[in-house]
Amino acid sequence: MAEAARQGAMDIFEELEVGPQTRCILSQAAETTPDQMLQASAYLFCCPENLASMSGAMKEFFDTCYYPVLDRIAGLPYALMVSAGTDGAGAVRQMQRICTGWRLREVAEPLLIRSGAQTPEAILAPKRVQETDLDACRTMGATLAALIA
Repeated sequence: MAEAARQGAMDIFEELEVGPQTRCILSQAAETTPDQMLQASAYLFCCPENLASMSGAMKEFFDTCYYPVLDRIAGLPYALMVSAGTDGAGAVRQMQRICTGWRLREVAEPLLIRSGAQTPEAILAPKRVQETDLDACRTMGATLAALIA
């Protein structure tokens, strides 16, 4: 999902002939630092929902970055994408609350991609995101990119 969103953003940057100073960086939650956040012009937070909440890696990212960037990123645009079995609302709510605390500006409705997995076997099985859902991810990335281009 994140890679599809990145591709959508890159397509917009190419279409608008944005210079090399505008980049789209795909960063794993565990590797993202407050300094990287301070260099960004917008954010697309993407994670799976686990047990009705955001993933542990995403929670750790927010725990690590929250206070170092507080009051320094207010007003920047953001969007959310969540991969879930049948719900996803819990993860969305958690991330929206954090982004509200940062005073970020939500620019799109959260994108929830649901696999429908409900049994232990289906939950543990590898998932494949449908092409129509990947198109929605590309659109999300393109929308965010167009706002900052």
